[in-house]
Amino acid sequence: MRERRLQNDCLLDTAGMMLRQQRSALRVRIEAGRSLVTFKGPVQPAAIKVRDEIETDVGDGLLLIKLLEQLGFHPWFRYQKYREEFSIGGCVVAVDETPVGTFVEIEGDERGIAAVAERLGRGPADYMLQSYHALYSDDCRRRGVAATHMLFT
Repeated sequence: MRERRLQNDCLLDTAGMMLRQQRSALRVRIEAGRSLVTFKGPVQPAAIKVRDEIETDVGDGLLLIKLLEQLGFHPWFRYQKYREEFSIGGCVVAVDETPVGTFVEIEGDERGIAAVAERLGRGPADYMLQSYHALYSDDCRRRGVAATHMLFT
């Protein structure tokens, strides 16, 4: 279990949005006492969200963002969430409180995800495969406001 903490996430890309065109993502995550950089490959066709991820801890997330900017990447979407994590049935269950709602993410293999979802009273019809950027953009469209960054006020 990891206790509730604020995560500040920053998605970066080139000016030509090379990564988005490849349906990939480069994220720098900063939270109390820890920073991570993650490359996410394209989402694979499946009933659950499946994609390759390469992730490692970094010493200084803000400094890494500055370094990546010098290499031609720029932040294009920033988002915040409060996350708490639990282990259930061999999976990691994350409860994310965001400015647009609370979401539960289950990480594990397909069988484990299905079993944990069932224990939580959910099934495949409840699965959401959208990114936080897509969820935020949809929320902004519904409210008739411009989408910028998903940050707590």
